[in-house]
Amino acid sequence: MPAREAPTVRQRRLGRELRKLRERAGLSATEAGSLTGLGQSRVSNIEVARIGVSPERVRTLARAYGCADLALVEALAAMAVGGKRGWWEEYRDTLPPALLDLAEMEQHATAIRTAQVSHLPGLLQTPDYARLTFLQNVPEPSPPHVEHLVSYRVKRQEVLYRDGPVPYTAIIHEAALRMEFGGRSLTRKQLEHIVTMSERERITVSVIPFSAGIFPGAGQTVVYAEGPVSQLDTVQLDTEHGSVFECADAQLGMYRTFMERFEAMALGENASRDFICGIINNL
Repeated sequence: MPAREAPTVRQRRLGRELRKLRERAGLSATEAGSLTGLGQSRVSNIEVARIGVSPERVRTLARAYGCADLALVEALAAMAVGGKRGWWEEYRDTLPPALLDLAEMEQHATAIRTAQVSHLPGLLQTPDYARLTFLQNVPEPSPPHVEHLVSYRVKRQEVLYRDGPVPYTAIIHEAALRMEFGGRSLTRKQLEHIVTMSERERITVSVIPFSAGIFPGAGQTVVYAEGPVSQLDTVQLDTEHGSVFECADAQLGMYRTFMERFEAMALGENASRDFICGIINNL
């Protein structure tokens, strides 16, 4: 397979997981290359996602490493499947790679949970609300680029509308609901949209009111995407410098606990819907 110029987070994750299997087997890249007939260089290039790997070769490597977790092996083999490029590839030359990686992560997730304190979830934003948030970027993007970003965000939302939509849980702090981005009229329409979306199949919206008190984390946006097996979960964090993706076992464990605590603090679905409607009525 030809060398890649810019592997995606998903491609790098596959290589990282194969390296973990090799290291758990106590094999060096040289030993693994000899055992599988691939050679040290090819094994190393696969592990850093410099070159691709076929599903059957993933299975071959897993057998050589003595991995008995068949569910994990098949999940890794599925990650190696090529085929039609995702819709996000049309933005490859115009948007930062991290945004494309986020769309790819959401597309392949078996469930998505997000915790939001100061912004409303991107997958639940109306085009007008999204447009306003992009206008706050520094430096401010040009009007055509803003529309480009809005179209990208709207296309991300397809995972909630497709046949077999991804199960989606949005835990939103009252602070994010109370911020009147763009004035009362725009805020009302945005909150009404969230209420409508909360009634859709497989979408759960929960609210953490101010009265719940102190909350975990530092107020950052967290997206927890579940993989076909728990070892392949991924966390995406929004920062001022762009997206950060975490997949180390310790990090996944920490953010699972973070999400569990957030969910435990939140109101139930019906109470959350009523809470948002109360805010709407007061606008």
